[in-house]
Amino acid sequence: MGVLSEFKAFAVKGNVVDMAVGIIIGAAFGKIVSSFVGDVVMPPIGLLIGGVDFADLAITLKAAEGNTPAVVLAYGKFIQSIIDFIIIAFAIFMGVKVINRLKREEAVAPTLPPVPSKEEELLGEIRDLLKAQNNKP
Repeated sequence: MGVLSEFKAFAVKGNVVDMAVGIIIGAAFGKIVSSFVGDVVMPPIGLLIGGVDFADLAITLKAAEGNTPAVVLAYGKFIQSIIDFIIIAFAIFMGVKVINRLKREEAVAPTLPPVPSKEEELLGEIRDLLKAQNNKP
């Protein structure tokens, strides 16, 4: 029963739950970016360079023979993946930049020194009086 209770404590910790949510949102964000690149960005780029569909760009290394499929180097899909990565990396960079700026603003916010209690003020006065008495010739 010890291992199960340890696992339960681990699984419901805030960090693990936050990480799981981040992974799920990240996967969904990746799909959105892939769709954005494949369906919105790449078609106009392909049109500008002569109606090329990047997903179809490939070099056939070996033609299909009978039941054996062709061996193809699909560099168009690779280009599309690189653009996906750049967009995702830029979005993460911007998110981290905003978070860092918020942290800096939070750190810069001045904090007022704590107000001493009445007891601390009285002790300070007593200390000052004792110093004054000890410094008399």
